[in-house]
Amino acid sequence: MKRLLKRIGIRIYKFFKKNKRKDITENEIKAAAICRKLINHPLSKFLIAPVSKKRYIRNEKLKMFVVISDNKIRIVNHVYSYDIIIIEREYLRLEKMFDNKVDSMRLKFEEEINSQIEYSLTTIIKKIS
Repeated sequence: MKRLLKRIGIRIYKFFKKNKRKDITENEIKAAAICRKLINHPLSKFLIAPVSKKRYIRNEKLKMFVVISDNKIRIVNHVYSYDIIIIEREYLRLEKMFDNKVDSMRLKFEEEINSQIEYSLTTIIKKIS
């Protein structure tokens, strides 16, 4: 029991120690802002890789690609490429924002599918008979 409590205490200590970094660079702030703006941009397209848990944002109008994975943001254009490591807290915020956007798009897609249903099961049975 002592060992278990000690392990839990160490995990909590490491979690808070890692997330207490207050020297957030200007590049981290700008990269996170770029991600937020692209997530909210109406012409952005989204993709999630379930195995690697990478999240991709593509905006053809702005000619920009962003990859969000493992506390890292990669911003790519035909002219430049930036790899920026961000703190865990900001990564989790962006991940949640991205996932919420994709989920809202999924819900709209499902509503569109369900709105096109013309026949009920009883109507289908009557039609088959």
